[in-house]
Amino acid sequence: MGEHPGAVTYEPIGVVRSPYTTLDGMPLQTGVDDVDATVELDARVHGALRDLDGFSHVWLLVHLHRVDGWSAEVTPFLDPERPRGVLATRSPRHPNPIGLSLVELVAVDPGSLRIRGIDLLDGTPVLDVKPYVPLFDARDAATVRTGWFGAAAERVRTVRSDARYGA
Repeated sequence: MGEHPGAVTYEPIGVVRSPYTTLDGMPLQTGVDDVDATVELDARVHGALRDLDGFSHVWLLVHLHRVDGWSAEVTPFLDPERPRGVLATRSPRHPNPIGLSLVELVAVDPGSLRIRGIDLLDGTPVLDVKPYVPLFDARDAATVRTGWFGAAAERVRTVRSDARYGA
């Protein structure tokens, strides 16, 4: 595929401040631990916070800045017995290291967001914030298929990250 016409570079709008400074021991997904964190926002987006305080949760789109390259196949934390195609996983080792985290929005402060349930390292650049709206974001459980995660998903509460995907 190579070069794409109109390729875009993104400038982070903020940075995550979390207690996780290394990949070892960090939760694999949001909502596993009730850990408090903050998103410090760049001054240029402070005016964009208006009305965000009416939402209980937000999506954080982030640049996974500590990911060391990508692989077509990875061995997931939740299924260590078998490699999987990376696009069928939530591994950070995707072709573009973009993360998506659903977190509880505790408060909107001037220039920052107080959040809970983070799965991101301290210093993670934030590309965007979007409100979580169940009508748009949640799907009817009866129609959702979860692939190989179906048998492994409950392990997310006990399995922790390690340094296998990062620098």
